[in-house]
Formats: sequence, structure tokens, C-alpha cells
Amino acid sequence: MNRHVISMLVVFVSLCLPSFAGERKLNVVATTEDLGAIAREIGSNRVQVTVLAQAAEDAHFVTPKPSYIAKLSRADVLIEGGAELEIGWLPPLLDGARNPKLALGQPGHVACAEGLALLEVPHTADRSRGDIHALGNPHYMTDPVNARHAAQRVCDAFAAVDPSNAEVYRQQMKSFADRLDAKLTAWQKQLDPFRGQRLVAFHNSWPYFAARFGLRIDLFLEPKPGIPPSPAHLADVVTTMKAERIGVIIVEPHHNRKTAETIAAKTGAVLVDFSQYPGGVKGSEGGYFALLDYLVNSLAGAFSRVQAGQEQKP
Repeated sequence: MNRHVISMLVVFVSLCLPSFAGERKLNVVATTEDLGAIAREIGSNRVQVTVLAQAAEDAHFVTPKPSYIAKLSRADVLIEGGAELEIGWLPPLLDGARNPKLALGQPGHVACAEGLALLEVPHTADRSRGDIHALGNPHYMTDPVNARHAAQRVCDAFAAVDPSNAEVYRQQMKSFADRLDAKLTAWQKQLDPFRGQRLVAFHNSWPYFAARFGLRIDLFLEPKPGIPPSPAHLADVVTTMKAERIGVIIVEPHHNRKTAETIAAKTGAVLVDFSQYPGGVKGSEGGYFALLDYLVNSLAGAFSRVQAGQEQKP
């Protein structure tokens, strides 16, 4: 190989090295699977996403692990729900990680609840009312409109941390928003026949979902948020369900399914496995859209079964 060719190769490699260095993927840590799914949608092949909480786990009560500290110490971006969802376990992990990129106020720390008008903001911090969140109900991601808000915050953070790929993230955000708008129209159409229907949940995780789709989810197996069901309270729930002919119960994977099964057996209700997070129940795997498809399809199917059964009764 002559000197001219070698010189050209050296120049080529020297010019390409910065590009190669710039191709390192963003190291992203999300607290929950729904946020992780959105990070993958917006980041595409430009991000490597790690999720801390398991899909079937209660995001309020994640067990901190030393491995989580290591993951946070290497992260470029942290995406959390905020609104006190992770308050019991995330702050000590961040203290241990000592990663300035993830400090509050830095572009690498994304609290997706910021800027949202949360529901159920308490007037007083009265703990006798159970597990009350001072900033409002933190389970807002079950409303697809709020998921768009979260996605925009993630997009803005990625663009700020990795400006050379900002346009990629903005295009991904546009694609996500366009798809979400189309899917939301379809989801609302599917649940419109059941607008106004009342159903029972184990825990008060679903006010945003209920508000978006015109449902009533205001009767709970828990007497108060975070308080285990008592026999007296469950008896009252059964009485109300029979009186109002409430035929659907939803239960999440981290709740006591046997309790829900007992109430379903006593009332003839349809029991539906629900999850806030992709992969939390079988059939919800594959990301945020797959999760909402599962929730809407499962609920519409349950309401249809209840209506068919009631029509057959004399």
C-alpha cells in the first residue's frame, strides 16, 4: 500500500472517529414499564433503556437493590412518574448513585407528572383516610392524553441531553402522537357503548382511565387506599354490587386475587385482570399501545358478557 493511500485512510479514520464516539446510545433508566416503553418509542435505536420496577410489582413499594444504584450511577437520563409514586424507594437510590446528571433540575432527570393537573389532590394530609398523596393521584399514565404529555417531556429531555439527535427524537415524538391520536379515537369508540357503567376496583389506581373513557370506578375492595379489606367492608361492597347490578371487578397482579375472586363468586361479577404496566398481565406485553389495547378489549368484553347475561335473566 503506497503512502498516498495510507495518508487518505488516516484522514478518513480521523474524520470518522468523532462520529463513532457520538453514536454511543443514551443510557436511560425508567422507574416503571410504561415509562420505559415510552422511552423506547421516543428514543428508538438511539437509547438503551433499563426499567427498575417489575411489571407486576406495586410501584409504590419497590425493593431497592444495590444493582439499581449501579444502573443509576451510569445513566444519562432518569425517567420517573413523580407525584410521590416512587417517593418511598427512589430517593435513597439516587443518593447512593451520586450521579450529577440525574440531579433535580438537570435535563437528565425527568419527572413526567410535572405540568399535569392531577386528580384527587387532598385538601389536608389526613392519614386517617389511608394512603393519601399530597400532590394528587399519581396513576395518571392510564389516560393516553397524559401519556402524550409524558412522551413530550421525555422527547425534550433526550433532545437536551443529546442535541445531535434532537431531530430524530422530535420525529419519533410526532409519530408517537399521531398514532396515539388515532388509537385514542378507536379506544373511545370501543368503550362508548358502556359509558357511565360502574365497576369495582381493588385499589384506587384508575381515576384517569375512568375519566377519559366515561366510566365510574369509585367502589373499591380496599376500605381506604392501602388499607387491607375487612369482612365488614367487603360485605358492604357485595350489597352495593347486588343492589346496583355492578357486574365487573378489576384486579391488579400485586393485589390479593383470592379476595376479588370471592367477591366475584358472591355477586356473579366478571373478574378482569388489569395492569397499569405493559407486561403486568398476560396479553399486555409489547409497549404502551399493547397495554391500552389489552385494557380496552378486556373491559369491553367483560361489559358485553355482563349485558348478555342480564338480558337472559327474567
